[in-house]
Amino acid sequence: MRDMTMVTNAHKANGAGSIPLGIPTQDQELAVRVRLTQALQMSLDPTEIISLFFHQIQPLVQISGVIFKSSTTKDDSRVGRESLHHCDYRLTTDEGYLGEVIFSRSKRFIETELIKIEQLLSALVYPLRNAVRYQTAMRLALLDPLTLVGNRAALNNNLKRELQLANRQQQQLSLLMIDVDHFKKINDDYGHHRGDLILCEIAKTIQSVCRSTDSIFRYGGEEFVVLLSNTNAIGAEIIAERIRERISETEILHNTMAINTTVSIGVATHNGDQNEGIEELFERADKALYSAKQSGRNCTINSTANAQTR
Repeated sequence: MRDMTMVTNAHKANGAGSIPLGIPTQDQELAVRVRLTQALQMSLDPTEIISLFFHQIQPLVQISGVIFKSSTTKDDSRVGRESLHHCDYRLTTDEGYLGEVIFSRSKRFIETELIKIEQLLSALVYPLRNAVRYQTAMRLALLDPLTLVGNRAALNNNLKRELQLANRQQQQLSLLMIDVDHFKKINDDYGHHRGDLILCEIAKTIQSVCRSTDSIFRYGGEEFVVLLSNTNAIGAEIIAERIRERISETEILHNTMAINTTVSIGVATHNGDQNEGIEELFERADKALYSAKQSGRNCTINSTANAQTR
């Protein structure tokens, strides 16, 4: 792997032996560089930046695929197809490690091509850094700063999209409204800092139970919402009960004393009724949650099945 600090300090190629298909003139190379610089200013999406770079450099160095592994997210940006031979670069700016970019193709890279790639990378680093910065800022804007799950704005965006998807694909969509029981008493007895720790632990517990396709949000105060895509009422109630049981088993230590807490959960399932919107779905879940509270708390009420579990 080549460690590129502002795209410098590369090591040797991974082999030699291929012959360049053509040597561009200085004017052609300059034109490519100008188009590349202009193109990379047109997006703040890291994947699109990588795609633009991939297509623009082809006249100078033929590449079959590029992968960018960002230091800030688990999602890789991939363009083209991955091949046998590759050259890897660690991209570092004055702000720190940006990520790793991997070029690949079926033929080995020769030294002159690697030099060319490294020169071209100088045009990529800062547009890519700006795109990563922007995506990070957008992601943080949709996170609850305490629990690091989605916030209310993220919930509104996701719920609208998921409801449209459910209607279009004729799938069921379930919503869980989760409320921490007697949370005011927890704050009064143990302090708001301990209450915050309990909210964080509850968020982690919900995440540990839910599937990778489920979305978790802090709705406000001590309330959480979980969206379960392509999940019917029975499946939603099963997941809700797992969450309720796991939280009831969770302990937070305070001065060597364990604090236990419970939650009440309301479940509502959208069954493809085109006339039911976000507000109606929320209202059904909220009513089910209210019923759970009225039924003694630490229970799940399913609005669809009108069932109670404790």
